[in-house]
Amino acid sequence: MNHPEDKLERTIDHVLGGIRQAREGFRPELLPREIGTVKHIANGIAHVAGLPGAGYGELLRFPGGLSGIAFNIDEDEIGVVMLGDYAGLQSGDEVERTGRVVDVPVGEQLVGRVLSPLGNPLDGRGPIPSVKRYPINRPAPDILDRDPVVTPLQTGIKVIDALIPIGRGQRELILGDRQTGKSAIAIDTILNQRGKGVICVYCAIGQRASSVARVIDTLRQEKALDYTVVVLTEGDDPPGLIYITPYAATSIAEYFMEKGRDVLIVYDDLTHHAWAYREISLLLRRPPSREAYPGDIFYIHSRLLERATHLKQELGGGSLTALPIIQTEAQNISAYIPTNLISITDGQLYLSPRLFELGILPAIGIGKSVSRVGGKAQRPVYKEVAGDLKLSYAQFEELETFARFGARLDEETQKTVTYGRRIRECLKQPIHQPVPLSEQIGLLLALTERYFDRIPLDKMKAAEQVVREAARALPEALRERLVSSGRFEPKDREAMLETISQALEPLQNEPADE
Repeated sequence: MNHPEDKLERTIDHVLGGIRQAREGFRPELLPREIGTVKHIANGIAHVAGLPGAGYGELLRFPGGLSGIAFNIDEDEIGVVMLGDYAGLQSGDEVERTGRVVDVPVGEQLVGRVLSPLGNPLDGRGPIPSVKRYPINRPAPDILDRDPVVTPLQTGIKVIDALIPIGRGQRELILGDRQTGKSAIAIDTILNQRGKGVICVYCAIGQRASSVARVIDTLRQEKALDYTVVVLTEGDDPPGLIYITPYAATSIAEYFMEKGRDVLIVYDDLTHHAWAYREISLLLRRPPSREAYPGDIFYIHSRLLERATHLKQELGGGSLTALPIIQTEAQNISAYIPTNLISITDGQLYLSPRLFELGILPAIGIGKSVSRVGGKAQRPVYKEVAGDLKLSYAQFEELETFARFGARLDEETQKTVTYGRRIRECLKQPIHQPVPLSEQIGLLLALTERYFDRIPLDKMKAAEQVVREAARALPEALRERLVSSGRFEPKDREAMLETISQALEPLQNEPADE
């Protein structure tokens, strides 16, 4: 008969035997730790001694969980850019190597979240579960791994989709003076991606907290946060954290691109990024160049934007479309940073302060805006209905200057000016109200077929609304053909023209406002 005491004794012997066996098999492994000390710290830069094995870009760990990036590797010390609040650090504090570079969590669980470039949640919704991390600095895809840009990215903004189209995998710069609507164009483009299978990444670089809060609130109200990741730093964050923000956001976007998804990333804006890098470089005593920027300022932006591309089908066929934003001063697009980015990107959207002041929104200056790639990806239907619209508008802008001085215009010139005014009225668009493709086609068709010529100028808004309602009332099969094939069959064109003509007939009976 087994007694409880015997059973307990056997259990104890078994446990002790296991412990004895584990102890005998244990072989201590000594791991070297390379620890240095802080010599001096100020203005977000720490000078560290005693880490001879540290490499460029390596992540170093400071007391209190703070991190920094090894930026300057000198013979006797390392210049470290801090990535957090360094107020509690002082000379003599220990610094330890981590043996890795800065990385960021990636994955589907980031969609709908707001996070810092280090992957810390900023939306109060708890930690972000992650099983995978990407380094923030990754090589751009090889040339042979890329496919041409062939698929359009609909922005929902009439003037862009019709005259300055953007393709998936393109890099289109948005530039202009402050407060001219640059961010609004990017946000409207994000809003228009609802239901189109495009993942969006909004990257706020050193922005005011109030501005970022408004953007996030807009995305949430319009249900756009359901397919958007927000990566942000604010203006009072350390320059090192601001510097790594766009690289971290791009790594998050690349995860989805490599899964075969189409991704849109907005950098708002790279002016603050350039300022942060200039500040870091001057504090590290790197030689300044033009406008006090370091000599490699072109490289840091080209290295970033070259990661936007359209991958080959063998690699999943995903795309990463970049909309970098840059701020100009006094309309000077020939300044150092704007010219650098114009040369890197595949086109630019220039926002004119003059148009903005006149209430012509979006204030895109068509004469200075261009898309070097998107025209090849534009749907054929746009080319059919808006083929010479850009030329007609450019002619109008030239002639309008003479008309202002009261110059006498011949009949043909007067027709050009009248037509141009209707083009401008038709291309106006309120903020956060993207226009669907079928409605855009209806408006452009009515415009190029001169159906608006008999509409008084002050009735153009009403006429536009009538045409949009008529386009929404078209047969669903016709609207689906426009979206899927992008082509305009003769019967479809006739049906749309007849519908538009009937809708505009009541307004055309009113006298024209010449």
